[in-house]
Amino acid sequence: MRITIAILAYLFCLQFSRAQKIEPKFTFNVELGLPVAISNKPFQDIMQGLACGSIYGQYSLPFHLNFGLGARYTLFTVNEFSLPASSPVSGQIHTAGGFVKIGWDKFHNNRFATDFGVKVGYSMNFVTTDANEDLGVGTVQMDAILIEPTLGLILTADEKNSYRLNIGYCIQGYGFSPYRIGLQSDAGYDAAEFNKLTQYLVVGFGYTYYFRDKTN
Repeated sequence: MRITIAILAYLFCLQFSRAQKIEPKFTFNVELGLPVAISNKPFQDIMQGLACGSIYGQYSLPFHLNFGLGARYTLFTVNEFSLPASSPVSGQIHTAGGFVKIGWDKFHNNRFATDFGVKVGYSMNFVTTDANEDLGVGTVQMDAILIEPTLGLILTADEKNSYRLNIGYCIQGYGFSPYRIGLQSDAGYDAAEFNKLTQYLVVGFGYTYYFRDKTN
C-alpha cells in the first residue's frame, strides 16, 4: 500500500512539473494593504496607517517584462495618544495619486508566480485636522513624487483568476512635521527629522483577473 501511494505521489509530482507554464497577457489588478510608517520620526510616531489600495491594468510581454498604469489611495490617521494631552489633535492624511509600473513577472509552474516591480508616480496629499480648522488653515495640500518597489507572490485559482501576497515600500517626496497637522510646536522632535522623506511599508493582498487565455 505504501509503495502504491509513493508511486502515485511521484506520478502526480512528475505531471505537475511538466504542466504548461502560464504566460499572462493583459490583466486587471486590485491590491489592498496596511501601511506602516518606517522613516521620519514624527510621522512614524504621530501618524497611524489604516488603508492603502491600488487599482491598475498591466500588460506582460513574452519575455516577462510588464508595464502597468493605475491609481492608488492611502489613509493615515493621527494617533491622538502620541501627542501631549495639552495639545489634542484628530484628523487624517489622505493620499491620492497615479502611477506607472514597470516590472518582471514569471510563472514558475502552472500555480505559482512572482512579480517584482516598481511604481513611479505623482501624489496629492491632503491633511485634514481639527487643529488646522481652528487655525483657519483648512486642508493642507502637499504634492509629491512617489516611488514604490513591490514584490508579489502569486497563486492562481483558475485560468482567469489569481491571488497574491503583496509587499511594497513606498517613498514619498515630502517631509512631515507636527506643524503639518496644526500643532504650534515641534513636540520635542529634532527639526532635522522634518526634512526626511516620508516612507512606509505596505503589506497586503491582491487579486488579478486575466482578460486573455494565459496558458500556452
